[in-house]
Order: sequence, then C-alpha cells, then structure tokens
Amino acid sequence: MSTPTFADVSAGVRDAVAAYALALDDGRTDDVVATFCADGTVDIPGLGRHSGHDALRPAFDAVAPKVPQRHLVVNTQITSWDPEVATAESDLVLLVKGEAGWAPFLVGRYRDALRNEGGTWRFSERVVEFL
Repeated sequence: MSTPTFADVSAGVRDAVAAYALALDDGRTDDVVATFCADGTVDIPGLGRHSGHDALRPAFDAVAPKVPQRHLVVNTQITSWDPEVATAESDLVLLVKGEAGWAPFLVGRYRDALRNEGGTWRFSERVVEFL
C-alpha cells in the first residue's frame, strides 16, 4: 500500500465533511455519529461539547431537522496533514425551507481535526463557530 498523497488526504477530508452535512440534513443521526472517531468530540454553540459516540448520538438527535435544511459547506482548506491526521477549516451557510421558500438561517465556520482510520477519515474534533 502506498503512502497517501496530499490529494488522497484532501479527498478523504472532503468526503468526511460532505458525509456529515448530508447525514445531518437528512436527520440520519447514526450516519452523523459514524463520521466521528469513537472518541471524537463536537463543540457547537447552543448544543455544547460532547465526546464519544454515546454522547454524540443524543446531542445530534436533539438537533434533527424539523423542516428541510441544507448545509452548504464551502472553502474547505486543509491546514495541516500527514497520512494519519489532518486539520481543516470550512465555511458554512445553513439554508432552511419555510413557508416562503429557502432562506439563510446562519453562517459559520467549521474547525476540524480528523484521523485516518483504516482509509476512512473521521472527525476527532469538530468545533463550530457561528458568525
């Protein structure tokens, strides 16, 4: 097996970011939790800081969408990397569908630390900042 390149790491990190957003928007809590390492941590304003799958599951259940929503994640930049760990930052816009149609609900930034677990990149820490 060859050593992962920057392109491999970047693709893996972007896949993790996309898998999280899609699962979160669809209300698939188990799939959201699966994007985290077993000891992974999330810190989201209003939701708090939660570590480990057993704590992440009820936290994400609590924010399962009640109306259609879409996280638009853009400007993902890998800020450091090696074959086993990486950090990245991404901007996000959350759109929510109401009676008048789709509208921006919030803008923020993800600050992520990820680990390569057997070829799959997962969040070891995800910190969200609302702007």
